[in-house]
Amino acid sequence: MHTVHKSTKLAIALLIALLSLVPATVYGQIRIPDEARIDETAVREVIANGEQLERQGRWGEALTFYEDALRLHGFDSSVQRKANLARLHYDVGRRYTDQSFVRSIDTMSRDDALRLYDEVLRKVQASYVDSPRWSDVSREGVKQLDVALKEEVFHKKNLKDADRNRIEQVRRLLNENVNWQNVSSPQQAVETANYAAELMWQNLGVKPTATILEFACGTAASLDPYTSFLTQDQLTEVYSQIEGNFVGLGVELKADSGNLLIVHAIDGSPAHQAGIRSGDRIIAVDGHLTEVISTDKAADMLKGPIGSSVRVTVVSPNQPARDMMVRRDRVEVPSVDNVHIIDDESKIGYLKITSFQKNTPADLSQAMWKLHRDGMRALVIDLRGNPGGLLTAAVDMVDLFVEQGTIVSTRGRNAREDFDYTAHMPGTWRVPLVVLIDSNSASASEIFAGAIRDHRRGTVVGQRSYGKGSVQGIFPLATAGTGLRLTTAKFFSPSGRAISRNGVVPDVNVRVAGKPDLSEVKAAVEQATSQADPVMDAGLVAAKQLLGVPGLSTRTQDQR
Repeated sequence: MHTVHKSTKLAIALLIALLSLVPATVYGQIRIPDEARIDETAVREVIANGEQLERQGRWGEALTFYEDALRLHGFDSSVQRKANLARLHYDVGRRYTDQSFVRSIDTMSRDDALRLYDEVLRKVQASYVDSPRWSDVSREGVKQLDVALKEEVFHKKNLKDADRNRIEQVRRLLNENVNWQNVSSPQQAVETANYAAELMWQNLGVKPTATILEFACGTAASLDPYTSFLTQDQLTEVYSQIEGNFVGLGVELKADSGNLLIVHAIDGSPAHQAGIRSGDRIIAVDGHLTEVISTDKAADMLKGPIGSSVRVTVVSPNQPARDMMVRRDRVEVPSVDNVHIIDDESKIGYLKITSFQKNTPADLSQAMWKLHRDGMRALVIDLRGNPGGLLTAAVDMVDLFVEQGTIVSTRGRNAREDFDYTAHMPGTWRVPLVVLIDSNSASASEIFAGAIRDHRRGTVVGQRSYGKGSVQGIFPLATAGTGLRLTTAKFFSPSGRAISRNGVVPDVNVRVAGKPDLSEVKAAVEQATSQADPVMDAGLVAAKQLLGVPGLSTRTQDQR
């Protein structure tokens, strides 16, 4: 959950970057052990399998592998440490394929970089949800720099003529001479970063700005998985996502075996109009093979100004590769989708909410009136796979269904973050309601589902949700158009239950037969009404029960 710190305070949650590459969820032959219980053998197997990905430089996939192991199996701190390290490596690769970050290194002076780092630390001091330990902050800056010194993309930009043995010597110098242990204030943390920058400059010729920015990025990344430094392009992308539109091709991507897998092509987008569909693969961009230039670099090359074009080489399943020119344009991202009557006999309406954007409450209200005109007697809202969106959007959407009482409460270290959002009776829909969730329903989705469940306003069906119960603020920084995504509070359901790490437990728990096949990416855009969808089936049963339809069986469900 995020808040945007501008002249007007907004709140946004974990966002889908529709054109930016996210850590892959495809592992080839690597699998998470079937055993759910925590034991040393299972931990060793997870680490060994993850290290296979690390040795291949597939840090994004390694990160997702470790995170899935932690979430699905609750492994111990050793797996968490591996996930943290994989994130540091992955972030270096992402930064150095981001042209706005590279420009910052080229144009920002040492003093500008120090002022930026000081501003980051002051934001952390003033607003982070927990009190920071400045020695830990400095230690993580040193660790981030050490990780960068191992990454080829950092070498290509900053160490073109450096000898490998000399780099190893400097790594030892950093770890032996940078005195992070005695850092006790933001000012001392800045001085420590400046000392490391001078050491890097004198011994390797690395521009001080590059070193100081690694400290800024390492500080942010070390606090929690949701806090991060935002480059200029990333900050612009966040604001575009709040508005529900962006300039690009209109595809959601994942890395898979050196290619870019199309998870979703937005209807009406430039990619969709060009014939690109879910399940296709981009294997080259402007003639550069993705497996040669890296999937991160290829994804970055897909971006560009409105009206410009990019040549992509696309492979569809069981079809030869084809080249096509795609013109970049402004893409409107629908957040309320597939609105229709799913059961004509019982007049059960259905809609899927893909994210919580600025305009989603109005779009939901419009969809509700459409279904009402079509004779809707009950409604199924599908939040499966929804990672979140605007906090205020989630609150406004709950307010459409709950007449009174608390919707969600936020609590932070700073009293400004403490707030109780409440419902208002006017305009409340009283239609029987079912909400579908799964393990990927997160943040704002959990606010919505948790409020509906706690108020007994409807039936929540599916699997336990993700458990992201924290609020992130978006803080624009004064230097280079950059920003900081910072955890400022945690949120609690109306009953006072913490969502963080707990998630929302459904009223009807639907058991999924067998473990998911992690060697295949399942199409994220499968219609929830397709066959072999036990959660949808259970949702329809729950809706009919709310309508009082007789003779319904719930033998395949766990009632809670």
